Order: sequence, then C-alpha cells, then structure tokens
Amino acid sequence: MKAIEITEFGAPEVLKLAERPMPEPKAGEVLIKVAASGVNRPDVFQRKGAYAPPPGASELPGLEVAGEIVGGMLDAKHNPFGLKIGDRVCALLAGGGYAEYAAVPLGQCLPVPEGLTDIEAASLPETFFTVWSNVFDRAQLGAGEGGENETLLVQGGSSGIGVTAIQIAHALGFRVFATAGSDDKCRACEALGAERAINYRTEDFVEVVKSLTHDRGVDVILDMVGGSYVPRELGALANGGRLVLIAMLGGSKAEVNLNEVLRRRLTITGSTLRPRPVEFKAKIAAQLHARVWPHIAEGRIKPVVFRTFAAAQAADAHALMESSTHVGKIVLNWGGDA
Repeated sequence: MKAIEITEFGAPEVLKLAERPMPEPKAGEVLIKVAASGVNRPDVFQRKGAYAPPPGASELPGLEVAGEIVGGMLDAKHNPFGLKIGDRVCALLAGGGYAEYAAVPLGQCLPVPEGLTDIEAASLPETFFTVWSNVFDRAQLGAGEGGENETLLVQGGSSGIGVTAIQIAHALGFRVFATAGSDDKCRACEALGAERAINYRTEDFVEVVKSLTHDRGVDVILDMVGGSYVPRELGALANGGRLVLIAMLGGSKAEVNLNEVLRRRLTITGSTLRPRPVEFKAKIAAQLHARVWPHIAEGRIKPVVFRTFAAAQAADAHALMESSTHVGKIVLNWGGDA
C-alpha cells in the first residue's frame, strides 16, 4: 500500500509518499480501506519529533480516517453499532492514518453519519473524541455549580478542536464563547454557534467574558494554549469553574495563585487521549453515537473542512496547518486529486 512516512524529524518536506506492507488486523481490530485521512496538530508535533506514538502503535502519522471495512473480526462483544464488512466508517487511531489501509480497534470505529462524504467523515473522530472526553467527561459541562445554564469558553475557536467544541456545546443547548486571532475568524466562530467570539489580538478575553456573564465568569474553559494564559483564565472562571488543558502551544509552565484556586473552588485538569486504552476510547465512541451523531445526521452539527489535499501533498497540508490561516479541518484524499 501507499503511505506517508516521516523520513526524519523536521519541516513539512520530510513527509514522503512510500510503499509499506498492508497492516494485519489483530484480535478486536478491523481493516479499513482508507478514503480520506484527517490532518491534526499532533501530526505536526510527531513530524517534529515532539509527540512519539504510544507503544505498539504505527509510527506512521495520522489519528483519524474514513473509509470502508474490508477485513477483520467483527465480533458482537466489541461491535455495539452492528458494523459489518463493506460498511463506511470513520475511526480514531493511535497512529497509521496516513495510509491506504489502516488496522483499527473495532470499538474506535463509528458509522459515517447519514449524508456525509468520506472527506467530511474523516474530519470528525480526533476532534470529536477529544472534545467529548475533555469538555463533557472531565470538565462535566452542565453538571457543575451552574447546572444546565453553564457556559463554555473555547480558546482557539477557529481550529479543528474549536469548531467542534463550539458546535457540540451549542447543539446541546449551552452558551458558548470563543477566542480567535482575526475578525474574520471570529465571525466564522459565531456562524457556528458561538454567542460572542473575541479577537484576542484586540480585546481582553477576561474582560469580555466577565461582561457577557454579568461578572460571574464562565464555568468551563477549553484551552490549547497554556503558559501565560492560565492565570488569566482562572480570572475568567466562575466560582466552581473548570479549566481543561489539551495542548501547550503557549508553553508548559504557568504561575498560578493557589489561594484563588482554593477560595473559589476552581479545578485545573487536562488529558492526552492518544495513549488511553481502547476500552476508554470505545466508551467515548458510544457517547458520541448516542449524544452527538443524531445532531450531525440532522444537520445541526456540520463538518468544517477548510481544504482537501491529495495524499501525496501531505507536506503542503502540514504547511497550511502550521500557518494557522485555516478555519476548521484539513483532510488528505486517498481517492485522487484534492
């Protein structure tokens, strides 16, 4: 099969099209003929040598795919959605998604929502699993001191994670605010369901959030920045609020006033999804299928694909990702041209 290799750690140009043996599915896995592969920020980190695959995972990049099940054992125990050979699925991987075929745990496969193309479906798993795990499982949006009226602030609302978090929270009835780096990106966030998007280059998100919540603050913040943002985010949280970190684009160290954490009952948490066990990810898949997939099928949540590249142009896709000029997801097409 054809696959995209990281020939050495470095710039996007180290990504090269190569020939690789087809993977052989293990017990509990299926073989997917890949039609499209999602491109995500962790792929960039892996290409640079800063995000190694977990033990046992493919060293090829790629954390999500869409395509057709063409092999493997579809035993009833690990097959809650009744998938079968020939079904179109999208799936979360620990690695190996930049290839024409991928072996994937059956529990991490979801049926392609009705009406979606393979390109659109490939843009879903990584961000949807991540958002659900962090915003709804870890941060428990809607289950805190603010109850069903809780609010969410999404940092980096125009990113793949951002557009997913905005849409899911909005579809489930929560007030959502977001930050973005330009007025155009802010308008895009608002079109997806953010009540107010804040241009962090020209506005203070703490002040804006306070004004929008009558000085209460938000209940949950989803953050991909870290660093100097953390103490400011604590100031933007309501009493009993939760800050959940999923990346550290602004640095891995922050100075925190622990007195504020104690006095205002704040929670600082975070997670990395990639190394978690299959059983953990399968539970997220079940929650997504029950709570989110119906909203996609009915058009209330829509994939946001900014651009598609032919698989051989993976280097160009990574260059676009690093430019941060996109809104939403970038996808590689294994079926032909971009």
